Amino acid sequence: MRSVASPESPTTDLRIVPAQTVPFADVEAVFGTKGDPATCWCQWYKIPGSDWRDDPAELAAKLERQITTAEHGGPGLVAYDGETPVGWCAVEPRPALPRLKSKRIVTKGSSEPQFDDESVWAVTCFVVPRAHRKRGVGGALAEAAVAYAREQGARVLEAYGVDPSARAKVPAADLFPGTVSMFERAGFTEVARPTPSRAVMQVRFD
Repeated sequence: MRSVASPESPTTDLRIVPAQTVPFADVEAVFGTKGDPATCWCQWYKIPGSDWRDDPAELAAKLERQITTAEHGGPGLVAYDGETPVGWCAVEPRPALPRLKSKRIVTKGSSEPQFDDESVWAVTCFVVPRAHRKRGVGGALAEAAVAYAREQGARVLEAYGVDPSARAKVPAADLFPGTVSMFERAGFTEVARPTPSRAVMQVRFD
């Protein structure tokens, strides 16, 4: 897709490409075998709560099928440092995320209430293995998500940023949606603040 120079580490040049163009083994390498990513596989907003007890291997298989069958772009981007996969960003049309429409941050904050509108896209998750953090991988993925959504014909790209400054302590695991400051650097504008620590952010292409 393109290369992005990391703002935190200018000497690191990342290659970021759509997930459907890479081996699924590279996606698996990013998600790893332990921690939240390896038990979720970006299915939290996609499947009913009754299915959430699925074995992680089945959730991984669901993501692989979603990657290979995506018709309208998405469901994510993979970042590489050289030949090493170092990050994932979930970005796709919002109708592919049915559970998102029941989340308070969206129902109270989004200016786009039509959840069947394929032209509204969402960034919902970032995964960066511990060994590759603090090098700007997430920020580079956010920038690439904007470019990718635009290329795929999105009218609006929405994100749901976490503001760590609004909470006494934010565990690293709670930062998976991305931070407000990271999205601001990528060109997003805050459009609503449904809770003190969560903001709805948008890039509009229309």
